[in-house]
Amino acid sequence: MKKFKKVLVGLFAILLAVVATACSNKSNSSKDGYTPKSLTIQFVPSQAANKLEARAKPLEKMLSKKLGIPVHVSMSTDYNTVVEAMKSKKVDVGFLPPDGYVLAHKQGAANVLLQAQRYGVKQPGGQATKNLVNSYRAEILVKKGSKIKSWKDLKGKSISVQNPTSSAGYVFPVAELEEKGLNVPKDCKLVTVTGHDQAVLNVLNGDTDAAFVFEDARNIVKKDNPKIMDQVVPIYFTKPIPNDTISIRSDMSKSFQKKLAKAFIEVGQSKEGKKIIESVYSHEGYTKSKDSNFDIVRKYDKIIAKDKK
Repeated sequence: MKKFKKVLVGLFAILLAVVATACSNKSNSSKDGYTPKSLTIQFVPSQAANKLEARAKPLEKMLSKKLGIPVHVSMSTDYNTVVEAMKSKKVDVGFLPPDGYVLAHKQGAANVLLQAQRYGVKQPGGQATKNLVNSYRAEILVKKGSKIKSWKDLKGKSISVQNPTSSAGYVFPVAELEEKGLNVPKDCKLVTVTGHDQAVLNVLNGDTDAAFVFEDARNIVKKDNPKIMDQVVPIYFTKPIPNDTISIRSDMSKSFQKKLAKAFIEVGQSKEGKKIIESVYSHEGYTKSKDSNFDIVRKYDKIIAKDKK
């Protein structure tokens, strides 16, 4: 009889453990998806990773207070690393550029939650406006007085570009000119540089005939050369490029998505939060987004991929 009682007690203990585990799982995964007990966020470095991580760290405390859970911020080596981490469910939130988001969504790793906002740019002159926008453009620059007056004159000319994953420094201008009839990789001499400021300087110094940069990259050279706006001029602007994303794991619950979106938007609206996101990515705030905003990125990526074959 004592043995039987011991068996019953043992079975009861096992049953309690199973029920407790089930309850624990329910708290981590609501009916409509995954709800994190702690939030992991990863950034893609736009400059020295250790500096950016230090700047982004204060977000942990701000978001944790708003969400009521621990928040951990880290920096990746590139956006492919973030995509893989989200795919393997090691990272909940990724700050991804347009191409990185499209890749993550295609692999079922992420959905877009928010898009970054920056101040618009007014032409001529390339000065920032007071209006927040969720997109920007690429531009083609040439030296003032150049015989290159339009994109048609670029055939056979040298062009400073960024690496082939750069939306403004390669993808958008190359894809749009391809649609117009100019195969840039074949018909022009491309010189890959690191940094849009270097592309501007290449044109100024006569190292290349033109440059593909974001609008208006001349401003980052202006401090050292106040006359740059008159010396280097734009001849072409692309269609709008979606701003960077705050992307989330594709299985995240709808209720937590709403809570998270609200928290990030409030961070961008606060004085302290705005200072942090400006120092990390030059973001001025965040706005709601949807996947269809990135259809143009998918279209242009296909054009670029076709050129590589």
